[in-house]
Amino acid sequence: MFLIVQNDPLCPAGGLLHLLKESGSPYRCLAAYAGEPLPDPASCTGIVVLGGEMGVHDTADHPHLALVIDFIRAALTTRTPLLGICLGGQLLSHAAGGVVSSPSPHREMGICRVDVIAEGSSDPLFAGIPNPFVTFQLHSDSFTVPPGGTLLASSGACPAQAFRLPGCVYGVQFHPEVDRAIVDAWDGLFSPRADYLSGFIAAETEFNAASRAILANFISLATGARLS
Repeated sequence: MFLIVQNDPLCPAGGLLHLLKESGSPYRCLAAYAGEPLPDPASCTGIVVLGGEMGVHDTADHPHLALVIDFIRAALTTRTPLLGICLGGQLLSHAAGGVVSSPSPHREMGICRVDVIAEGSSDPLFAGIPNPFVTFQLHSDSFTVPPGGTLLASSGACPAQAFRLPGCVYGVQFHPEVDRAIVDAWDGLFSPRADYLSGFIAAETEFNAASRAILANFISLATGARLS
């Protein structure tokens, strides 16, 4: 079973759910923000930790984050395949000894291009991905690659876009899971209302091709790791 850990009600799994259904992989969405208990990570085929408006260090206001950090550390111990997206990637970096800056000078909003560096070009997470690839960003914080990790992707605005830890464990700063409905909802978080949706729609074909491939690659890698 794939476990999707949702940290924020406005940050759902989006297109990831369609890919899991297409692959025939059983999955469960867990609302960590609502206090749903986290399982033993060893029982999971793979784990995806989603984003959120809050930051890694906001545990006083969002106490579920401390539980998610402990859960990620347990997943690293059990070597359970894991993908952290945006806040999820920041939580992974923090749990593994990296540094999360809040706020960060590496802020990005809307459609961006990300470069896959040499180490990423040979990594199966980015197999079949254009270089650079089009993705969507919405972050004011950023992570460093934690000790023992390998940088896989970067951008001019944000030097650490993706990293790998030993085993099938990845953190990414960008959002491969979003769709029109999610971006539209996020536009409404700003006052006055933002308009990242129009840029997303204009780049949607390129975005979907790269994002679906990245997520499908992780599903395949996690499934293979658990079967080996």
